[in-house]
Amino acid sequence: MPDAVQMLREDHRKVQALFEEFEQTEDRGTKKRIAETALTELQVHAALEEEIFYPAVREEIDEEEKVDEAEEEHHVAKLLISELQKMEPSDDHFDAKFKVLAESVKHHIEEEESEVIPEVEGEIDGAQLGEKMAERKEELEHTMSNGGASSKRSRRSSSTSKNRRKSGKSRRRR
Repeated sequence: MPDAVQMLREDHRKVQALFEEFEQTEDRGTKKRIAETALTELQVHAALEEEIFYPAVREEIDEEEKVDEAEEEHHVAKLLISELQKMEPSDDHFDAKFKVLAESVKHHIEEEESEVIPEVEGEIDGAQLGEKMAERKEELEHTMSNGGASSKRSRRSSSTSKNRRKSGKSRRRR
């Protein structure tokens, strides 16, 4: 089983390849398939980072603004994903919106791999986090393949993580 950082990097390479494939095709049907795959991959990846990886990172690094920025980049990506899911490749601005999403995600990946990951690699338990992430990834993929783009559990887990993080912050400041 891969460790957490290895999983994240593999996900990054997968979506980067999808972005490149999208850029190189003209066929609307192929673009739709590529976009749908990329959007699902991004949703699963963002959930894994927000629910499991980022809380572990917050425990290890003092610069919380790096994780705050990463979470805001996720927020922007989610807005674009939501809009793209309501569109067809033949719609005005579909290609442009997908390209903006791709550029935003590429920027996010660059920052994460050059600033966040190097700070925590070796500090976090990559194998344990990787196991949790692999289990959660399987759940999310199953949920999404059954037509549920976001589950109540996902939203509940995310808010639970935020509550735990907030309580953790106040303990560290005392």
